[in-house]
Amino acid sequence: MDLDALSAIHAFALQVLQVFAMLFAFALVLLVLYVVYMYLSDVSQTKQAIRRNFPVLGRFRYQFEHLGEFFRQYFFSLDREEMPFNRAQRSWVYRAAKNVDSTLAFGSTRPLNQPGDIIFLNHPFPTLAKDAVPAREVTVGEGVARKPYTTGAFFNISGMSFGALSVPAVTALSKGAAKAGIWLNTGEGGLSSHHLSGGCDIVFQIGTAKYGVRDAEGNLSDEKLREVAAHEPVKMFELKLSQGAKPGKGGILPGVKVTPEIAHVRGIPAGMDSISPNGHPEFKDVEGLLDMINHIRDVTGKPTGFKCVVGNSDWLHALCKAILERGEESAPDFITIDSADGGSGAAPQSLMDYMGLPLNRSLPLVVDLLQEYGLRERVKVICAGKLLTPSMVAWALAMGADFINCGRGFMFALGCIQAMQCNRNTCPTGVTTHNPDLQQGLDPMDKSERVYNYARNMEYEVGTIAHSCGVSEPRGLRRSHVEVINERGQPVPLPELVRAVKPESVIASDRGHD
Repeated sequence: MDLDALSAIHAFALQVLQVFAMLFAFALVLLVLYVVYMYLSDVSQTKQAIRRNFPVLGRFRYQFEHLGEFFRQYFFSLDREEMPFNRAQRSWVYRAAKNVDSTLAFGSTRPLNQPGDIIFLNHPFPTLAKDAVPAREVTVGEGVARKPYTTGAFFNISGMSFGALSVPAVTALSKGAAKAGIWLNTGEGGLSSHHLSGGCDIVFQIGTAKYGVRDAEGNLSDEKLREVAAHEPVKMFELKLSQGAKPGKGGILPGVKVTPEIAHVRGIPAGMDSISPNGHPEFKDVEGLLDMINHIRDVTGKPTGFKCVVGNSDWLHALCKAILERGEESAPDFITIDSADGGSGAAPQSLMDYMGLPLNRSLPLVVDLLQEYGLRERVKVICAGKLLTPSMVAWALAMGADFINCGRGFMFALGCIQAMQCNRNTCPTGVTTHNPDLQQGLDPMDKSERVYNYARNMEYEVGTIAHSCGVSEPRGLRRSHVEVINERGQPVPLPELVRAVKPESVIASDRGHD
C-alpha cells in the first residue's frame, strides 16, 4: 500500500473521529439540557413529592417501581408479603387516591386458605344499582348532648396530630375531608388553623397532656374547652385513654418536631420533647372516667366519648354496670376502639409488638358487651387499626361498628411511601416532617383531591361489597355475610367463631374465673 493511500485512510479516520467527537459533544450538551429540563420540571410540579424534593434522582424510584412489575418474581417481595402494609394494599390506596382504574387481570394474588382471612358471601340476587341507597345516617349524642352530631359518613380520618403531621399534610386532609363529607380527628396535638382551613367536620381529641385545652399547670381548662367548642366545625370530643401502637404509654413528639407554631398550639415550650403522661391523672377508675366525660359534654354541649385499646376487659363490665346505675344519659356517646396494630409516629417496640388486643378480638367483644347490657343503641362504636381497604372496612361494619377511622390509609393518599421515617423529621414525601425543603414536595391542593378520591372510592367499593351481599347500603352488612378461614384453611361462618358475650363471662385471658 502506497503512502498516498495510507494518508487518505488516515485523513478519513480523522474525519470520522471528528464527527464522532462532535456528535458526542452534541449529545453531551443535549443530555445536560435534558437534565436541566428535568430538574426544572421536577421542582415546579406538584403531583409527586419525591420528584419535587429530589429532582432528577427521584425519577429513578418511579422507573424502578415500574420495572418491579416485571422483575418482581426474581428480585422483589411478593404482593402480599410486606409489613405493616403490603404492596397490594398500598397499590389499591394509591389507585383509589389518584382515581385511576382499580381493576385487575388474570385473578387475585390473595390466597384463599390463610387462617383468619375473611370471605364475604355473595347473594344470588344482588342489590341492583337502582335499588342501592347511600349509607344511612347515624346520630351521636341524641337526647343527651345539646348539639348532637348526625352524619352518614362511615369512613373517616383517624387521629393524627399537628406535630406528627406537617402543615401541608393537615391542610390537605382538612380540605379533602370537607369535599368528601367526612370528619377529621385532630389527634392529641390540639386544634390548629390548618385543621379549620378546609371547613370539614372535626373531632377534637383530648390526650393525657390536654394539649390545646390545658391551663398553665397542664390541667384541663373549661375556658379553653369552650373556646374549642365554639368553633362550628368541631362536632365531637374524644378523650384518649390509649392508642394502638403504644397502650400504656403517652404520646411522643421529638423536640426536633416541636416548632414554635406547634408549641403554641399545644401550649408547651418549643424545641423540647413533647411527652404525654401515660394516663389521665384526674381519674383512676370507671367512675372517674364517666365523671370526666360528662363534665366535658356539659361544658362543650357536644357529643363526648373515649378512645382506648382493649386489653384487660374487667373494667368494661364495671363501666357498663356504672352506667346502668347512674342512668344511660351518663354513658359516653361513643367508644373508639383502637387495634393493637395501630400506627404511631414514635412508639417503643415492646409495646408496638406485644401490647393490647387486635381489632378482630376487641371489636366484637365491645359490640357484644354493649348489646348484652342494653347500651348498644345509646353508645356508638368507632374502630380503627389498619382498616385501609374496602374489605376490612366492610368487615368492621359487619362486625357491628358504626364508623371506621383510618390514619395510615390517608397518609398513603397524601403520598406516603412507607419510608418509616415518621419519628425522625426526615419524611421524604413531606407528610410527617417540618423541614421546609421536604414539605415543599407536598402540594395541599393536589393532595386534598387525592384525599377526596380515596374517601369517595372507599365508599363506592364498600357499597359494591354490600350490594354483592344482597343489602342496599354498607351499614346493612351483618356477621352472617362473612366467613373466616380456620386453621385448616376452610371457611367457617363468622357467627360460629364470634359468639355473643354474656355478662360476667370469661372474655379475656386475664380472667381465670366466672
